[in-house]
Amino acid sequence: MSDVRIIKKYPNRRLYDTAISSYITLNDVKELVLTYVPFKVLDAKSNDDLTRATLLQIISEQEDKESPIFTADILQNVIRFYGDSMQAMMSRFLEHSMKLFMEQQAGFKSPLNTFLGTNPMTMMQNIAEQNMSMWKSMQENFYTGHANTKDSAETEEEVTEPETKKN
Repeated sequence: MSDVRIIKKYPNRRLYDTAISSYITLNDVKELVLTYVPFKVLDAKSNDDLTRATLLQIISEQEDKESPIFTADILQNVIRFYGDSMQAMMSRFLEHSMKLFMEQQAGFKSPLNTFLGTNPMTMMQNIAEQNMSMWKSMQENFYTGHANTKDSAETEEEVTEPETKKN
């Protein structure tokens, strides 16, 4: 089923799963995430997309209950990127890093890799190296693009600058 499952969120904070015509909990939404079921959480009245807010709520609850993934330092650094000129680049970096990590994790869990004796520490080191390489590449692209924009602006100034006549 490739259709996106719609979950309506009511003002009383209750979640209604339209696919099963029943109220569900945040734990049920978490289960949808874990089983890769595509879904959207919409405000029942305004139809605003509340998916991100709901996912952040699940993460917040998980961070309070279990061993947190996000240390205070990580959270502080993420907060520092909001409003920064590098915010979009950081978002892409995190998204690509997570995708790469998930691909590596799938390979790590593969019975073939276990059979071949892949060392977990080597695998983590490879992931870190790939992330650093990707980060360096993104930085180089950013600075190259910024330099080209600056050079282009300087060239335009030279072209559009009025010439003074010499008598």
